[in-house]
This record gives sequence, structure tokens and C-alpha cells, in this order.
Amino acid sequence: MTHEESDRAFRLAYAPGVTPAKWVGVWAERMPEVPLTLVSAPAAEVVGVLHGEGADAGFVRLPVDRDGLSVIPLYVETTVVVLPKDHALTAGDEVTVGDLADEEVFHPLDDVLEWTARPGLPAFERPATTADAVPLVAAGTGLLVVPLSLARLYDRGDLTYRPVPDAPQSQVALAWPTDRTTDLVDDFIGIVRGRTANSSRGRTPAAPVEKAAAEKKPARRQAGKPGQGGKAGQGGKAGQGGAGSRAVPAGRGKSGKKGRRPR
Repeated sequence: MTHEESDRAFRLAYAPGVTPAKWVGVWAERMPEVPLTLVSAPAAEVVGVLHGEGADAGFVRLPVDRDGLSVIPLYVETTVVVLPKDHALTAGDEVTVGDLADEEVFHPLDDVLEWTARPGLPAFERPATTADAVPLVAAGTGLLVVPLSLARLYDRGDLTYRPVPDAPQSQVALAWPTDRTTDLVDDFIGIVRGRTANSSRGRTPAAPVEKAAAEKKPARRQAGKPGQGGKAGQGGKAGQGGAGSRAVPAGRGKSGKKGRRPR
């Protein structure tokens, strides 16, 4: 780690609904000398935060403009419809897009789902955010289709949700500016990908050197004891070891013995 990196925090941006807690926890255990700062931003603004150097890396919802970015897709979320607990559509375990045809459905301006055709009937307004749409659903004025994580984020006692299996889905990815792929970014990528602290991708140059030295020691010990190859049984094993087999050829026994020993 460079001196400059040790003097600052690693800044991680994330869109609403994304929960980076498990990765942040691993970072705290593995990199206690570098504090991690979370930067919350609307889904549509995370890429701008990255380009503006407001964060070193961030969790985004695809698709995004990948110009200048490196992107690692992570997981796809289930899409659900948020509705009042007493709504007729709660009778089933799932809801299809067709089931929403006669329902008013809110389409907030920060919607993260890519629709070819929006479901249901247009609601009386387009809320600015998903958070603004939730109380309108609770008031019985329409329904809302969102990724599961957003339904959980804005959960309230008078609402519930059902999966919509034929709706578009939201995919979460890790992104960072390609020209700012620092050692700390590499460390976080390793955590997200599940690498161990001792992974070969980690920045621990001493480990490979020690491993190589340990592998060479047995070879030197074998080469330094050529006299132990005189017995036929040991000579046969040495013959499988390349250079060790040349130290004592199998036919060099005492001159008074006749013939070769059976193999």
C-alpha cells in the first residue's frame, strides 16, 4: 500500500437497495488500516459520482454507460409488485404482467427497470422517486413494480409484494473508472469476487518467494546425498526422479556379482 493510499479512506458508492454490508465487513477485517466510506447516490447518479472522483468504486444498476468504466456484473434481482395487503392480487403467490393490465401502476422518474412496454394503466402522476411512490401505493391510488431490494428497503406494515416473473429484472454490478484501477480497488474487487486474503492476486510479494524457496529445499537435499542410491529398491525410486536417477546407475553393483539384479 502506498503512503497516499494509507492516508485516505476507500470510498464506495452504492445505489438504493444495494446492501454492501457483507463486503464492507470483510474489508474492515482485512484492511483495518484503511477506513471504508460509503457514498449513497441515486441509481442514475452513481456513474457520475465515479467519473467525478467522488468514489473509488461503486455498485450500479445495469445498464449504464460503460465509457471509461470497468464493470463486473454480480447478480440479478427478482422483480416484484408492491401493493396493499388487502389487494385482490395478494391471493396468489405470483403476479404476471398481464394481471396488471387493469391496474394503475406508478412509474417513478428513477425507475431502474427497462420496460419495452410499461405495465398496467398510467397512474395519475409520475413520482420523482420510488420512495415517493410508496406512500401513494399505501393510499390505494396505484401499484408499483420494483426490484425486490427496493421493496424491502421501503417496506411498511400496510404493504406487501408479490414476484412478477415475466417482468424485466435489474442487475447489480461493481464499477470503477478504468484509469483509476488502484491497489485498493483491486483489493475490493478481490473481496467481492470471494478471494481469500492469501490469494495469489493479493499484494503479498513475500509469500511466492517463500513458497519457491521451500520447494527448492527438498531438491537440494536429494541431490546432496548421491550415495544413498546404491540399493536396488532406492535406485528404482530415484530413477523416477530425473536427475536423481543419474547419480547411481542401477547396473553399478560390486564387480564380483554376476548378472543384473531383477527389477
